[in-house]
Amino acid sequence: MRLGRIASPDGVAFVSIEGDGDNQLAREIAEHPFGNPTFTGRTWALPDVRLLAPILASKVICIGKNYAAHAAEMGGEAPKDPVIFLKPSTSIIGPNAPIILPRNSSQVDHEGELAVVIGRPCKDVPAAKAAEVILGYTVANDVTARDHQRHDGQWTRGKGYDTFCPLGPWIETAIDPTDLELVTELDGAVKQRSRTSLLLHDIPKLIEWVSAVMTLLPGDVVLTGTPEGVGPVVAGQTVSVTIEGIGTLSNPAADKKVQ
Repeated sequence: MRLGRIASPDGVAFVSIEGDGDNQLAREIAEHPFGNPTFTGRTWALPDVRLLAPILASKVICIGKNYAAHAAEMGGEAPKDPVIFLKPSTSIIGPNAPIILPRNSSQVDHEGELAVVIGRPCKDVPAAKAAEVILGYTVANDVTARDHQRHDGQWTRGKGYDTFCPLGPWIETAIDPTDLELVTELDGAVKQRSRTSLLLHDIPKLIEWVSAVMTLLPGDVVLTGTPEGVGPVVAGQTVSVTIEGIGTLSNPAADKKVQ
């Protein structure tokens, strides 16, 4: 099932997205997408509504340097254990929403990633049971003010600006995430190309590691790390991240307006 959130003339709703191409329909879910969702009977043609971020997480947990080639391009060795950090929920935006570039940053980078969406409350999940707590998978862009990250010596400010966590276009619940191609394009030029089979710490390991630290709630998102090829985005450019079997997440970049 493909689960999404839409804005329609009737308001905001969770939906199941059905069909392909121009014939896709958004079928309204009565309450929430967790468990066995029920439906209201209302549907819209997908072109007639606006896709939002497919989930609003209480927290976004990110994994740093989880591809060896990316660790190398950042000038370090791959870590023995997962490195985790947080992005605030206010950094989340949906497809086609603009990434707002801070006026005081000289380098904002794209980082295409596979994201895991949690399906139920959980704590201390063994790797062998990780699949039981996962709702599905979506596409993410861990946008980073690289100059701020370097200056601060930690990652909260550089990773935490509003609009710095695009998610979408929807959550795919029926997919094997172990070997999917990930491609990031900047105005159509390929900047990142890799496969999830190259993750240093696989998804079950990540769920075990993160849930040993903190309780995960339904809708929480775990970003699994970005491959090599990260680089700057400037105003007027569009970043598109495509993950095989899920879809494409595109966002333009824009300068912050002077108030």
